[in-house]
Amino acid sequence: MTLKINNNKIIPRILIVDDDPYVQEPLQDFFEQNGIIVFTVSNAHDAIDLLNIRSFDVVITDIDLPGMDGLTLTTLIKKDYKADVIVITGHTEDYSYKEVIDKGASDFVFKPVHFTELFIRLKRVIKERQLRKERALLIRKLEKRAITDPLTDLNNSRHCFNQVSREIERSNRYDHFLSIVLLDIDNFKSYNDSYGHLEGDKVLVKLGRIITSHLRNMDSAYRYGGEEFILLLPGTKKMEANTVAERLRATVEREKLYPINDKTHVIITISAGVAQYQQGESRDSFIKRADDAMYKSKRNGKNRISVS
Repeated sequence: MTLKINNNKIIPRILIVDDDPYVQEPLQDFFEQNGIIVFTVSNAHDAIDLLNIRSFDVVITDIDLPGMDGLTLTTLIKKDYKADVIVITGHTEDYSYKEVIDKGASDFVFKPVHFTELFIRLKRVIKERQLRKERALLIRKLEKRAITDPLTDLNNSRHCFNQVSREIERSNRYDHFLSIVLLDIDNFKSYNDSYGHLEGDKVLVKLGRIITSHLRNMDSAYRYGGEEFILLLPGTKKMEANTVAERLRATVEREKLYPINDKTHVIITISAGVAQYQQGESRDSFIKRADDAMYKSKRNGKNRISVS
């Protein structure tokens, strides 16, 4: 049979570490007959070598091994690898369940090993492992949702403030340049009034994608509010940031939009302000200088960049 976790067929990959062929080989045959992928080694050092090149769901190891013992191996696996460990031993009086679990093992089984019992224990370990993965994935999704604007898929304003503060700390500590670009869609209210908010949302989504396409790996972008966006550019002087903003402005201006119920295309433009962080100034002052520069662009005719 195939091991089933949460009604999904999952084929576990396990590693058996035992120097006794009369244990190792029957275990391998039993698990393989039950649809499990099995690798075997006879000592801990070979196990580590294999763990360095392959991933395993579970390692089943004897305690008494030539060289490094199974408990030391268990500690190393839990420290450096992502596998769960089931420990087996024939010395029932020498080791306690608590001692083995404290080393990081997920379960502890005494010899002689009853294959059916070990199979049931393996199913439990695999199921708990899968549940941990699903829980971790859910947490990551919730964490991402908490910092992401649902419309544009850019970071949201709350995350923006946190990241600007973090980059300011890095700039102060390492004396690195730091610049931001704050941009706003020109005449966006008129666009919404003319074509409706659904069409306006399409503009925001489109702009979010254009912004993302202009970012380097170290850069980040945020929907700051409404039709305003911020680009955070670490290691960047203000004139370099101005170049980034100008490329973005030109790309947006070339973009043709085709709102529903309009036979011709529509051009949108953006106005932006650029500011370079000044040592010792506050986060709010830094952002305000970029905001003031953006409004200067608005006053001077829109569709342009101003540098603070």
